Amino acid sequence: MMTQAREYKLLIAEMRERSSVRDGTPPSSVSPVHHAGERATEVTNQTTKGSKACCFCLCCCCSCSCLTMRNTGNNNAKRDTNVELLNGDANETPTLEEIRSWAQSFDAVMKSARGRKKFREFLRSEYSEENLMFWMACEDLQKESNSASVEEKARLIYEDFISILSPKEVSLDSKVRETVNSNMMTPDIHTFDEAQQSIYILMHRDSFPRFINSKMFRNLMEAASSKES
Repeated sequence: MMTQAREYKLLIAEMRERSSVRDGTPPSSVSPVHHAGERATEVTNQTTKGSKACCFCLCCCCSCSCLTMRNTGNNNAKRDTNVELLNGDANETPTLEEIRSWAQSFDAVMKSARGRKKFREFLRSEYSEENLMFWMACEDLQKESNSASVEEKARLIYEDFISILSPKEVSLDSKVRETVNSNMMTPDIHTFDEAQQSIYILMHRDSFPRFINSKMFRNLMEAASSKES
């Protein structure tokens, strides 16, 4: 059975590849972290000299030092994109009973590999796939026990989903963003807990109702019903 960590790695790799195709840049030509660093440098060079704003968040309220400076030796580190194809229960056709449970509970969707896969397909059609990817990245971080790996994963999550320079930036209010910026000074497995909860609520209240009322979901129900009849 595929782990959530491996599932998340596949999602992030596919999205980066699609972004590279749109930009006309080969996916493996330059490290995503290197690009983020270049963009951050370009923007911060235009800001007022002496500002203490973080080069990733660039928010006026941020008093943290540049997050990249905390990882000087890892500025060119590449995300692990050596992922396996979806397998296990995520690729199996969901049963009618399982699909009905999704219609009743968002938790049921998020706890099921098949549910997350179908929900992800719907979010992609709405150009909000990054919300699920961020949530899964946080789940993966919370399972990490090595302190060095925790700091590195937290930095990558910040670059991928919190930084205003990222095309996959998730929508967070200023209070939550301030909390994340503060937590990044000493990152741990709970650095993004408040942000993760905020995005979970957003998906539950906003995307989930549209998902279960979508043509995609109706077709899924009909196909499962026909198969079992």
